[in-house]
Amino acid sequence: MIRMSAAAIAALLLSPLAAQAGDPEAGAQSFRQCASCHGVVDPDGNVIHRPAPTGPQLWGVVGRQAGAYEGYTRYSNAIIAAGEEHGIVWNEENFVGYVEDPSGFLREVTGDSRARSNMNHRLRGSAEDIFAYLSQYQ
Repeated sequence: MIRMSAAAIAALLLSPLAAQAGDPEAGAQSFRQCASCHGVVDPDGNVIHRPAPTGPQLWGVVGRQAGAYEGYTRYSNAIIAAGEEHGIVWNEENFVGYVEDPSGFLREVTGDSRARSNMNHRLRGSAEDIFAYLSQYQ
C-alpha cells in the first residue's frame, strides 16, 4: 500500500492534470461551435481563433472573473454581478455550469430568478473538453 502525506495528496489534487477532466484535442474540435461568437488571441496579437464581435475574447478565460474581460462592453448585468458580487471565477465547475445553461447558472449564482445571460447557446456534452482546450491559452 502506498502512503502519501496530506500535503502530497493536496498537491496532486491541485495539479493542472488532476484539475482537468476534459480532453484538449476533443475541445479543439468542439470549439468550432463557440468560434462564431468568441475568438482566442494571445497578448502579442497572435490569432488562435479569429476574434468575433459577439462574445468576449477567451484567451486567459481560465481564472478570470466572470463578466470582467477588459474592453468587452456587452455583458449582461447578471454576469457582472456574478463576478463582482458573488466572486465567480472561471474554473472548470463554473465554466461547465455556465456554458451548459447560461441563464440558469446565473439565476442560481445570483439568486435572481429573472437573471439572464446574453449567451443564448447551450453546450451539450463537450464543455469539459472545451475548458481543457481553453486552459492551454493562459
